[in-house]
Amino acid sequence: MNITDKNQNRFFWILQFAGWGFLNLSSVLFLKKFGLQFVIFNLVIGLSIGIGVSTALRAYLKKHIDLESFTLKKFIKIATALLVASAVYGALSYGSGYVYGKWGPDISEDEMGLLKAFANIWLLIFNSIFIMTCWVVCYLVIKLLLKLNKDRIARLEMSDTLKQAQLNTLKGQINPHFMFNSLNNIRGLMLEDVEKSREMLTKLSEMLRYSLTKNNVDGIAVAEELEMVDNYIALSKIQFEERLQYTKKVDDTALAVQIPPMLIQLLVENAAKHGISNLKDGGEIRLEIQKHTNEMLIRVANTGKLKISKGSTQLGLKNIRQRLNILHGDKATFSLNEVGNEVVAEIHIPVL
Repeated sequence: MNITDKNQNRFFWILQFAGWGFLNLSSVLFLKKFGLQFVIFNLVIGLSIGIGVSTALRAYLKKHIDLESFTLKKFIKIATALLVASAVYGALSYGSGYVYGKWGPDISEDEMGLLKAFANIWLLIFNSIFIMTCWVVCYLVIKLLLKLNKDRIARLEMSDTLKQAQLNTLKGQINPHFMFNSLNNIRGLMLEDVEKSREMLTKLSEMLRYSLTKNNVDGIAVAEELEMVDNYIALSKIQFEERLQYTKKVDDTALAVQIPPMLIQLLVENAAKHGISNLKDGGEIRLEIQKHTNEMLIRVANTGKLKISKGSTQLGLKNIRQRLNILHGDKATFSLNEVGNEVVAEIHIPVL
């Protein structure tokens, strides 16, 4: 079950009132021999202070602590926030008891004795730290369980997306129309160069094998993806001939980086189908891959203008965005822009 942010917020408030309500209602059993006003005071004040302090603590933890990785620095932040919250909780508890004892209604000796007992500094410190520690532990455990659930759903979505990408690729790139054109082109090539036509058949079979087998994995090496791209370009050049020029510049350090399968191939395919094929004199497709310290840049530029056909479903571009979002969230970016006489697609992927 996927719990949305709205449902998580509702779940938090339900647990807040349930938890603090139970804690303070249980004290009623202990305070049953005291006056009704004293019991109501303890119930209302205890509930208000507990919810107020813990809500402020939650706001801090949400802003400064994430569960992607747990470091000593984060542990120190949690411990510091816990001590501050305990101090505030203790101070408010002591202050409310002091105000009630000094300016509240007449109280019995039993009630006064209880107030004096909780005015003991060591008892107050222990009680405050114990209660707030229990709250923090429960909060972090619940957050961790929700994160694990979210990660599980993300993995399922990734699996579904990859399967959908496979279907879209088989319908778009390795679809019957593409195969028909490729086989026809290869048949014509046989009259001129038998060895080259045999090589093209091998490349076509490798593309089919790649499409059918590599969508079952979450990531493949850039080097392996580039083999697919080279095969696609080789087959496309039979059709475009001299109208298609292709160059690539790839950092050697990027070859081993894992990326979603068919990511680069979809960019190159989009450049050929919607760019070069629309130009009478053809044009150039340039592939550039750079690996920096914390990210990798994939850039595919093609001659032409950025035009989206009315009947286009843009399945390839949607798949790219969806897979990047599932794998990297907002840490990865994808853009498609017209720069001068070129259409430039850029992907930034975080790397370790």
